[in-house]
Amino acid sequence: MSPVDHPAPPPPSGPVPYDKVFALMLLRDMLRVRRLEEKCAELYGAGKIRGFLHLYIGEEATGVGALHALTAEDNIVATYREHGHALLRGMDMGVLMAEMYGKQEGCARGRGGSMHLFDRKARLFGGNAIVGGGLPLAVGLALAEKMQGGRRVTACFFGDGAVAEGAFHESMNLAALWQLPVLFCCENNLYAMGTAIERGESQTRLCDKAASYRMPARAADGMDIVAVHDATKDAVAYVRSGAGPMFLELQTYRFRAHSMYDAELYRQKAEVEQWKTRGPIHTFTQRLKAGGKLSEDEFLALDAQAGDEVARAVAFAEAGSWERTEDLLKDLYTSTGAGT
Repeated sequence: MSPVDHPAPPPPSGPVPYDKVFALMLLRDMLRVRRLEEKCAELYGAGKIRGFLHLYIGEEATGVGALHALTAEDNIVATYREHGHALLRGMDMGVLMAEMYGKQEGCARGRGGSMHLFDRKARLFGGNAIVGGGLPLAVGLALAEKMQGGRRVTACFFGDGAVAEGAFHESMNLAALWQLPVLFCCENNLYAMGTAIERGESQTRLCDKAASYRMPARAADGMDIVAVHDATKDAVAYVRSGAGPMFLELQTYRFRAHSMYDAELYRQKAEVEQWKTRGPIHTFTQRLKAGGKLSEDEFLALDAQAGDEVARAVAFAEAGSWERTEDLLKDLYTSTGAGT
C-alpha cells in the first residue's frame, strides 16, 4: 500500500476534564449532528433533498466544541457546511429539515435550502454558498457591535479553502486594524473543495497568516472535542475582553466527499480510513467510558434519542407544504416609488 498524503496523528486520548452532565451534553450533540447528516445523505439519494449538499460527518467536534464555548447572544456566521451549526444554535431540527426539503415551513420558507440556513433570533447569520463570503459579514457585525459598545463576539466559521480568497485577507486586515471582536474559526480539513492544502497554499501553517496581521492565533486538534472546546473558550474570553480579534485553526478531517456530487478522486481511501480511527464521537465515547462517566446503556440511550429526533424532523418535513405558485415572486422585488 502506498503511503497516504496526510497521515493521521494518534487518536485523542486521556481523561475528559469535564463533569458528567457537560460531557454527555457534548456527546449528545455530536450524535445529533452525525445522525442528522447521515439521514440527509440518505434523503438526498432518495431525491427528497435536492441541489447541493455538504456534510459535516467527521467534523462534529469542531462545531460542538466551539459553539458550546459561545453564548446565545454571540453572533455566528457559517459556511455552506452549516447544518450542524444551525442545529447547535437552537434551530428546531424539523424546521431545518423542512428547509432542506424546500418546504415553506423551513427557516427561509424553503427558498434557501442546504447552503442558506438562517435564524436571526438565534443570531445565526447564515450559511453562505460563496467561499469566504461570510468573512466580510462577520467583520460588519463585529464593527456594529463595537460601535454600539456591546460585548458580543462574532464567531466566523470557514474552511481552509477560504484562506486563499481575497475576502479572507481583507477581513483579517480590517478586523486587526479596528480591533474588532471577531473570532476567526478556520475548520482546516486539509482538502478545501478537492485540492490538498499544500497544492493551494504556499504557506500551509495557517496560524502564520494571522500573525502577519499581528493577530494572535492558536491551533487545536479539531478531532478532539476537549481540545476544541478549551481552545475556543480561551479565544472567546480574549476577544470578549476587548483585546481585538483572534484566529483559531481547528485541524479536522471530513469523512465524506466535499459534496454529494464529488467523485473524491483527490485522496486515497486508505487515508480516509486511517483518519476514521480519530473519529471524534467514538474516541470521546471511549474516553468517557474509560473514566467511568458513560456506560454502554447510556450511550445507546443518547443515540436512540438522536435517532428519534431525526425521525420526527423527517416526518415534519414530509408533512410540510410547498409554497404557492402565486407567491413565488414574493419578497424578490420591492417597489422603489410611484409607477414602479
